[in-house]
Amino acid sequence: MSVFAVTALLVLSLAGPPVVTAASFTLEPQQKSDALRAGARSITLESFDAEWRVANPAGASVVVITPFHRLVMAARHAAFKNERLKESPEKLLREQQDRLVIWAHLRGPREDFARFYAPRILFGDREIEPSFVQNERTAVRTDVGAYLARCVYGFPTKELTPKARLLLVVRDADGREVDRFTIDLAAMR
Repeated sequence: MSVFAVTALLVLSLAGPPVVTAASFTLEPQQKSDALRAGARSITLESFDAEWRVANPAGASVVVITPFHRLVMAARHAAFKNERLKESPEKLLREQQDRLVIWAHLRGPREDFARFYAPRILFGDREIEPSFVQNERTAVRTDVGAYLARCVYGFPTKELTPKARLLLVVRDADGREVDRFTIDLAAMR
């Protein structure tokens, strides 16, 4: 074996995990396998989902559930229980098909603050309405006296691109902006 070949193998072995190229709205078989493997291995990692988590300066955060991340979470939960996946990867992905799901953890002053929130994705000059909104009606009181609402938003992917840089804007019932998150799909799998 030549010195060049040995050096190339050494560099590849030390390079670590593959570089994230962008979120995929549909997964190839290899990506499905990679997601399931990453999820099973993630039980020893506290911040396994850091690439899908976005926080804003106000302390609110969102978790972007891409198809890859959906499989990672399912494999992680199965691994914690020392079981196999109960549902096929295809079924899990079908449930989320053509939707970008976002879990929002929003903070507010009273129990019902998030009830009528209206999320929108701003992408270029377009404003994309969600196809699904589940705002928490009764937020949980935190140790500091504020309230935490866990909301779920689903947006159609037909107008999005896997390398898009999106702006999630959440408005109250009067149309005032209450939270904003920059979501870079190019940094997520």
